[in-house]
Amino acid sequence: MTEYMSAREGRITPAIQAVALEEEVEPEALVESIAKGESVILGNKMREQLPPLGVGRILRVKVNANIGTSGDRADVEFELEKLQAAEDAGADTVMDLSTGGDVPAIRKRIIASTSLPVGSVPIYEAAVASARERGSVLEMTPDDMIGAVQRHIEDGVDFVTVHAGVTRRAVDALEGNGRICDIVSRGGTILAEWMAYHDEENPLHERFDEILETAYEYEATISLGDGLRPGALSDAGDPGQIEELIMLGRLAERCHEAGVQVIIEGPGHVPIDEIQAQVQLEKTICHNAPFYVLGPLVTDIAAGYDHITAAIGGALAAMHGADFLCYVTPSEHLSLPTVQEVRDGVIASRIAAHAADIARRRDRFIEADNRVAELRAARDWEGMIRECLDPKRAAEVRALVPSDDDSVCSMCGELCVFKQRAKRKSGGGG
Repeated sequence: MTEYMSAREGRITPAIQAVALEEEVEPEALVESIAKGESVILGNKMREQLPPLGVGRILRVKVNANIGTSGDRADVEFELEKLQAAEDAGADTVMDLSTGGDVPAIRKRIIASTSLPVGSVPIYEAAVASARERGSVLEMTPDDMIGAVQRHIEDGVDFVTVHAGVTRRAVDALEGNGRICDIVSRGGTILAEWMAYHDEENPLHERFDEILETAYEYEATISLGDGLRPGALSDAGDPGQIEELIMLGRLAERCHEAGVQVIIEGPGHVPIDEIQAQVQLEKTICHNAPFYVLGPLVTDIAAGYDHITAAIGGALAAMHGADFLCYVTPSEHLSLPTVQEVRDGVIASRIAAHAADIARRRDRFIEADNRVAELRAARDWEGMIRECLDPKRAAEVRALVPSDDDSVCSMCGELCVFKQRAKRKSGGGG
């Protein structure tokens, strides 16, 4: 019996109990949220030692880090370094998006090397294998696609991206709407080209029940991919994106009917003033299923700084109800990220998630900020650094330009407002 079905029966499972304790919510409230499909617990049954992680409406906003090889650099050791950097920076999950080298072996190494939930995009593996074996991505068979999803789940992937909403009707809805960037999702592009070449419907859509059977058996969560997400601000909210979203809502219902947990993936590039509407639309159409957003990025001109662009959008999206932020690194749109850029991307998204948790008026996050403020006011630099989101970086910055007086920092020195206040209170003037 899956966590979803247990929740539908009102049962508090050990995983639900553990997540409720970690999140400081009532187990009964979490059971109700899971039963409604508003929260999920990630954890493939093949990973028995994996600590359960909750994602959803009444829980802390989570952050995912993408790693994975490419055709230009297929070095699994490099990816494991990035995995470690993501963990050290506080990522809640990782996704393996590998497309270069021995993709199945890389995935297994990553799963075996982390105690975080792992996600993946099986269509990449099917496409790479078809190109290698048959000379073309377009020569994939429906069995290749379905088989890849099933293998990923059987290997222990905890949440698996399935682009089952990329239907011929959704792709047709893009025609004539003047998209600047057309389809930017790799999975969406692969499937759109495959459907056009074969003049057939998307096998991931037509054979969705087979995927659900495997997901149910292994307690994997389906992450419904947004293959038609906007890749430019001007493309946001167009008919193709909305047509796919409507289908994702229907597929989410099918997941729940099959006893399978589901999350919904979202955009992409969205103007800052449209983010709230995009989140609310997803929540309405997809029955408040957990919303997993890439950014969203709020401008197209910040190449090299897109971790900041995405953090701005992520904070707003999460404030308005998004539950899960996929990080963006400074290398987005430019190159495969470095280890340091993985760390930078995670930290930026964690800042966004924390800001949103404060906006949601969750007491423990407000209290965390108050502790840091109180320690700063007391000029307890060690204590303040220890309580920061990234203590390592805070300590490094403090040491960059040290002050002659350890009781202050070099920004204000003797004019430190907190030192002046201490003098006044002690009757020393200032």
